[in-house]
Amino acid sequence: MHYHPENIESKWRKNWVDTQLYKVDNSSDKQKFYVLDMFPYPSGAGLHVGHPLGYIASDIFSRYKRLKGFNVLHPMGYDAFGLPAEQYAIQTGVHPAVSTDENINRYREQLDNIGFCYDWSREVKTSDPSYYKWTQWIFLQLYSHYYDLTSDKAMPIDHLIAVFAQDGNKTIKAANSQESTFTASDWQGMSAKQKDDVLMNYRLAYRKTGYVNWCEALGTVLANDEVKDGFSERGGHPVEKKAMMQWSLRITAYAERLLNDLDTLEWSDALKAMQRNWIGRSEGAQMFFDIVGHDQKLEIFTTRPDTIFGATYMVLAPEHDMVAQITTNDQKEAVANYIDYVGSRSEVDRMAEVKEVTGVFTGAYAINPFNGKKIPIWLGEYVLKDYGTGAIMAVPSDDERDQVFAKKFGLEIIDVVDKSDYPGATLQDKLGKLVNSDFLNGMEVKDAIKAMLTKIETQGIGSRKINYKLRDANYSRQRYWGEPFPIAYDSEGVAHALDVDKLPLELPELENFQPASGGKSPVARAEDWVNQFPGFALETDTMPGFAGSSWYFLRYMDAVNDQAFASKEAINYWQDVDLYVGGTEHAVGHLMYSRCWHKFLYDLGYVPTIEPFKKLINQGMITAYGYYVENLKFQDDQSLIGNIKDIENQNVNVGSPIRLAYVYDYLDGQNRLTKTKFETYYDNIGKSYNVIGDVHKYYWVKDENGEEYFTVNIVQEKMSKSKYNVQNPDEVVAKYGADCFRMYEMFLGPIEQSKPWDTKGIDGVNRFLRKYWSLFFSVNGWNVSQDQPTAEEYKILHTTIKKVTEDIERFSFNTCVSAFMMCVNELKRLECNKKEILSALNVLLAPFAPFITEELNKMLGNDTSVHKASYPIFEPSYLVQDTVDYPVCVNGKKRDIVALSSKLTPKEIQDIALTLDNVKKYVDGKDLQRVIVVPGKMINLVVKE
Repeated sequence: MHYHPENIESKWRKNWVDTQLYKVDNSSDKQKFYVLDMFPYPSGAGLHVGHPLGYIASDIFSRYKRLKGFNVLHPMGYDAFGLPAEQYAIQTGVHPAVSTDENINRYREQLDNIGFCYDWSREVKTSDPSYYKWTQWIFLQLYSHYYDLTSDKAMPIDHLIAVFAQDGNKTIKAANSQESTFTASDWQGMSAKQKDDVLMNYRLAYRKTGYVNWCEALGTVLANDEVKDGFSERGGHPVEKKAMMQWSLRITAYAERLLNDLDTLEWSDALKAMQRNWIGRSEGAQMFFDIVGHDQKLEIFTTRPDTIFGATYMVLAPEHDMVAQITTNDQKEAVANYIDYVGSRSEVDRMAEVKEVTGVFTGAYAINPFNGKKIPIWLGEYVLKDYGTGAIMAVPSDDERDQVFAKKFGLEIIDVVDKSDYPGATLQDKLGKLVNSDFLNGMEVKDAIKAMLTKIETQGIGSRKINYKLRDANYSRQRYWGEPFPIAYDSEGVAHALDVDKLPLELPELENFQPASGGKSPVARAEDWVNQFPGFALETDTMPGFAGSSWYFLRYMDAVNDQAFASKEAINYWQDVDLYVGGTEHAVGHLMYSRCWHKFLYDLGYVPTIEPFKKLINQGMITAYGYYVENLKFQDDQSLIGNIKDIENQNVNVGSPIRLAYVYDYLDGQNRLTKTKFETYYDNIGKSYNVIGDVHKYYWVKDENGEEYFTVNIVQEKMSKSKYNVQNPDEVVAKYGADCFRMYEMFLGPIEQSKPWDTKGIDGVNRFLRKYWSLFFSVNGWNVSQDQPTAEEYKILHTTIKKVTEDIERFSFNTCVSAFMMCVNELKRLECNKKEILSALNVLLAPFAPFITEELNKMLGNDTSVHKASYPIFEPSYLVQDTVDYPVCVNGKKRDIVALSSKLTPKEIQDIALTLDNVKKYVDGKDLQRVIVVPGKMINLVVKE
């Protein structure tokens, strides 16, 4: 009987759906285990072979834990809101909900083809009103709470209001946007709008005016990671800095907890380091500098207060609130031009540039509080408004970027730290003795910092402070396709939370998805929707893409509950995610927001754990090959040679490399595309991808035989539709079967490493599955024996059980596949067809190849699914060797080999060795000086010649 994966897989795929094999119960007496994939954004391109890598790994582990007796929750859903669907709507008129549902259906079909054990009854879609009702509800909780620093947790805003009415804010220790002081009388005398503004200073979800990355073409604010070199990553549109009223989340209130609780997680050190660096905790001093001719003081934060005598200039962020006030008349034009320039730069670009610096002098001066010297105040793009205070004291002798800046603009550099006693110390190292620093001279840096902190506080010009690089999260988007804010404004502009019974506040139906005027979202056009509550106008911004993904793992616990985001019973049973699998691209975005939201819900008593994800595995990337014409580029950023009909008139050898789509099969053995082959390539493929037909008329290189060709460079790069190197998993599954595809993806290499997609090795996995199938059959059909297995067969099976089990626990799935191959080869050599051996092996293989094992399980006479079987138990006794083959050496040279019982003592082994004929002739009559017996390994007799 031959193995036909297409028939087997379609049969069992339907059976699993009909029998709801993977449906999970919340009320089980089994121990729970929650395995989660980072859910995908359903793009129009569908899945490529890189996407399922992590899904397959988590699926194997889920199936494994289920076989081990756990009640396993393994759900899937879709991060369905986002800009791409809205851009598609603008271009085509297709409603985002329609295109998103079409894409989801495509994803579901692809996921089902691969054979994942998802409980689809728990499927979530963040764009479904029944889901985002609870995203809106969580937002309202954030809006109605503040962070109390005394109790170190979120508290109701009503508590704060009561304290304000009684005592003002003098006793309040809370996370806030800016320091202010008012009395109870002041509070009672405030208007409703003034009170609203004060409360926004404390709320965990609040509005403020801030500088954002505004993209006019897309009509929305972009996150920093969506901007590259001043242009939007999607579409390449110009991006500028713009001051806008935005909703924000006070994630900084949780900075210390986010940092400390990393130690409780089973995450990679690299990922923890990324989060720690993003949080960026630093200890230092908050200081105030007088400004010549102004009453205001300039506030700065520094981790090196000891170097203040080397501060030769100050730098403000171009967006700093004081810029307009302190800039002198003769510098206004230069400052305005510089601010315009910086407006086109993303924060990432501004911070990444080290060697090249830009800046402009404001004309203003600050006063050094310790020596009275005037210090020029500059603007520099490397200082960010929302980091620290948006201003720094620059010490060019002890900071690389400050030094580059000082040298470029001819500013003074004063050495204040002598590091001669510390060879190899860098500028940033806190080592050395203070010089040119008045009362600090001669002190070691660590002592000087302590002394200066004390001095600063004694003189009343500052205080000790802990600062974080982490900033509050921008939470507004000027888009249609996102969650509406459950907020309405009265005629005075005061924000009001909608009552919970008004949720979900659903998006209005629109036909025009173009951004509205004045930077407003398309939602602003739906006037009836905006004004549906008399006397109030609804917020027209929508929430960002990370809103729905910040809590989705909780919804899976009780996905159809319409009374709560999940019942208390379900949350108390599932607790948290035991294993989370996803890419490192979410290391400091999604993971940080999810952790923060979870801690907030913990403060409110809705979840019982302080962290959402116990263990995290980052799968590597499956890369693909890109093909570029060597030494030939176009001026414009062309992803292909396409759309250019006359290469002769192009400015070549500048700009972007020219990519050729799907050209590999047309290259010769030297990675050359010959003129002859180009004609065939163009006719078969090039026309479809707009590769120009006229390219062969120009720039061909001739070899010694006169043949014309291009050399094609082959590079590994990210698999992407835009790079024309995508491999569709459907094609692989159709050709080889889902089991083969699953096992081959695992066989490519360690799960955490990136590796190139190459189907050269897939035939080996295909042969393995066919060889495995053949263990159960002979030429005459089904051929499984009830005979007792031999000791050798038991040993092969239990060696494999031990190896595979240990490697699954280590997530070393590639070595599991190798172990299966070795096992099948050995059983095939022994012509093993024993039911006891094959049944156990079939269960062991089931997590990796669920279809073929389900089919064979049925043929073995089992009515219950193999995926509900019990995991085979490893028996160490089968691996114990009764005899050992001992090589017997004389003076290090092997003279014989003897099989001995593994239970013999070293003395017994020695005595037997000395009786061997091939040994005696090298030992008899000679001085036997020493006998070395290594139990289980070897015997060496040392004689004197």
